[in-house]
Amino acid sequence: MSNMKTVFTTGEAAKICKVSQQTIIRCFDSGQLKGFRVPGSRFRRIPRDVLFKFMKDNGIPTDALESGKRKALIVDDDEELVELIRDVLDADSRFEVRVANNGFDAGMMVKEYHPDIIILDVMLPDINGKEVCQRVRGDSSMDDVKIICISGMVESDKIDDLKAAGANDFMQKPFEVEQLADRVCTLLNLESVHATG
Repeated sequence: MSNMKTVFTTGEAAKICKVSQQTIIRCFDSGQLKGFRVPGSRFRRIPRDVLFKFMKDNGIPTDALESGKRKALIVDDDEELVELIRDVLDADSRFEVRVANNGFDAGMMVKEYHPDIIILDVMLPDINGKEVCQRVRGDSSMDDVKIICISGMVESDKIDDLKAAGANDFMQKPFEVEQLADRVCTLLNLESVHATG
């Protein structure tokens, strides 16, 4: 797989190991976690094989490292749309997909699953998408999580509100699911599958 990372930052290593960045830095500085510093800077880098061994030695599940997949969380109560989005992302082997049908489940899953990207319906049965954005953005461990809001509502001030609350992008329903997948790839700096040359 060409998109497998071979070297990780302490932040990326922390996310893969599901520990705090401080823990990784401590292990690095104490020599438990071998790595190197970027010449001329204080940035620490951890090679993949080193991180793998560290995880094995410490009983940390290595599935996050082995899959190297980007984790997408779809939050929507429209089952048909969820299936469509899921199919497109599942077909792209770079994604692992989970689904939540309401804001409460989404809140639980975001913490536990720590997705790379959330595809979020703004009109959920129990909570509005803006609140979900604010909650994610209120947690500093989620700083790297990207959020795409989707909705059938169009008032531009509402879209501005969502972006102010932390959404990275907005798509109005109905939309082509492939377009959504392209936006997801763009936000995660992945090459788009559907990009035609």
